[in-house]
Amino acid sequence: MTDVCNVEQRSQIMSRIRSKDTGPEMAVRRLVFGMGYRYRLHVSKLPGKPDIVMASRKKVIEVRGCFWHSHQGCQDGRIPKSRVEYWTEKIGRNVERDARNLESLQRGGWKVLVVWECELKDVEVLRERLRTFIEEA
Repeated sequence: MTDVCNVEQRSQIMSRIRSKDTGPEMAVRRLVFGMGYRYRLHVSKLPGKPDIVMASRKKVIEVRGCFWHSHQGCQDGRIPKSRVEYWTEKIGRNVERDARNLESLQRGGWKVLVVWECELKDVEVLRERLRTFIEEA
């Protein structure tokens, strides 16, 4: 199967994809802030520059896109049918990096919650999950 876009169109689309301040990340940040919690963003001294850092609680919230981080069992976490080898390698590197960063954070005594993009569909369930994570000892 070939790409539905030509090379220039695909390049333009891909250039607009951001690594931080994404829609899902902003939605989670609004939820956490609206619940009364305060946090730091993308702390460069921590492995992987986590999205949301609550240093006083030693907690980190990572917001991951289902496609870019290969959310297993999610419809959006599938590899495209075109350029399969390229996407498998690219997304595989993301997954490996995520695992290394998670392990480093945990070894450093941080508790980490991963929120997947697809979990934003049920805001009330996500809000309760965030509250439980933030408040647990």
